[in-house]
Amino acid sequence: MAISKPVTPEISDDKYIVQMFDIVKKFPGIVANDHINLEIKEGEIHALLGENGAGKTTLMNILYGLYGPDEEGGRILINGEEVSINEPIDAMNNGIGMVHQHFMLVPIMSVAENIILGSEPSISGIRLDNNEMRKKVLEISIENNLEIDPDAIIETIPVGIQQRVEILKILYRGANILILDEPTAVLTPQEVAALFKTLRGLQQQGKTIIIITHKLKEPMALADRITVLRKGKVIGTVNREETSPEELAEMMIGRKLLKMRKEEIPVEENLLRIHNLCVEDDRGQIAVNGVTLDINAGEIVGLAGVVGNGQGELAEAITGLRPIISGTVELLGRRINDLNTRRIYDYGIAYIPEDRQKTGSVRDFVISENLILGLHHKKRWYRKGLFSFFMNFSKINSVTKKLVNQFDIRTPSIFTKLGSLSGGNQQKVIVARELSKDPSVVIAAQPTRGLDVGVIEYVHTRLLELRKEGKGILLISSDLDEILTLSDRIAVIYEGEIVAFENPQTTNEKRLGLLMAGHTDI
Repeated sequence: MAISKPVTPEISDDKYIVQMFDIVKKFPGIVANDHINLEIKEGEIHALLGENGAGKTTLMNILYGLYGPDEEGGRILINGEEVSINEPIDAMNNGIGMVHQHFMLVPIMSVAENIILGSEPSISGIRLDNNEMRKKVLEISIENNLEIDPDAIIETIPVGIQQRVEILKILYRGANILILDEPTAVLTPQEVAALFKTLRGLQQQGKTIIIITHKLKEPMALADRITVLRKGKVIGTVNREETSPEELAEMMIGRKLLKMRKEEIPVEENLLRIHNLCVEDDRGQIAVNGVTLDINAGEIVGLAGVVGNGQGELAEAITGLRPIISGTVELLGRRINDLNTRRIYDYGIAYIPEDRQKTGSVRDFVISENLILGLHHKKRWYRKGLFSFFMNFSKINSVTKKLVNQFDIRTPSIFTKLGSLSGGNQQKVIVARELSKDPSVVIAAQPTRGLDVGVIEYVHTRLLELRKEGKGILLISSDLDEILTLSDRIAVIYEGEIVAFENPQTTNEKRLGLLMAGHTDI
């Protein structure tokens, strides 16, 4: 994706709008922030970059008042004056607003209602003044070049516009320091470009912007300065013009990245055949509409689309987690429509689900238990007793330790409950479990979401190894870099239909982004 370089206004060399000194935050068995110092210049776009579990979001949650530092001595200064931020209202009173990675909007309410929620203008203190509400929302949206329909219902508008609503929410409350956590996670390339244009416009108005990210392209395209964290410590702060993606990656993970090699492999027999598949979503609406798709041995088929266009329902239908309305799914030449999930898994499918907490894991189970989920009935995990079989915990723990090291799962113990790990480390547990099987077909939905470049490199390498071994892989991802790097063929899905098949050697991010947005006349 070609993104124009930012035009940076004059930034004072010595005026810092945010200063954080000696910040410490600990969770059970983990030091998330280890005596961190961070200084943000007034009017700059500052990227906070680091691998998963590096402490980026924790540090910003402290600045926003969601957490408090653990030790005395930690200090926060705003415009040179020390402040006490114990809860988000304190942050807002100091001009700090935060847009979280998972939007905090009420789907059935309008744009205007979401923006003013908690600060509603009223008539005589009793009834909501709808006209005044719409007027205020329109004023602030026009003032910040973020024009939007105040009457639109949240659940009916695209993700990129929902993010605009989140930004307007904090601007409405007077924020001049904006924190955005992984802001491009679910956006198309066109939406990313629009977001960057918006942020540069806000910078030109004098706003200070902090972006939390694990992606290398974002700070190189947008930021003025970049602070890299690793394992809870600040590794360094660099000017964008004086660094490179390679240097940033090495700062993030402590070594150079490997060069990805994708060998040419002749396509062999068909492994998975999906024909004219129709599937409903949770509301009874058609989410997958007549999808036909083949996955062959020794190939990766990338399914590109904006999240919410039927990819999740398609994956769940293939794996037996969602009923099929019509059409067929064949695995190794056998129709599996009516098989339950366990039998489908045993027959040769591995599944990395999009929602790691809902369908991928059990938060109250420990890591070792989560790493054998779906495999727990296999004989290899049991040892024979006098009258029955008992689980072989020694073997389970040995395999768990191996996978924890192999996938760099940051945990104090293999007996730690999964729910106490960071989101990215929870994802690593699921990826480790599924990719360590010996499947014929892997359904990988957003497999690297929330992972840092080092672990992304490992996951990509493992997927390519499975491809070389003759496995078939359906890669469902909204990350077009990932799709273009790994795929042998690309299918683009929009509103539940495959709208195009693309060759990764001849297509590009711009074209894929337009197709993902429904522009099929290109």
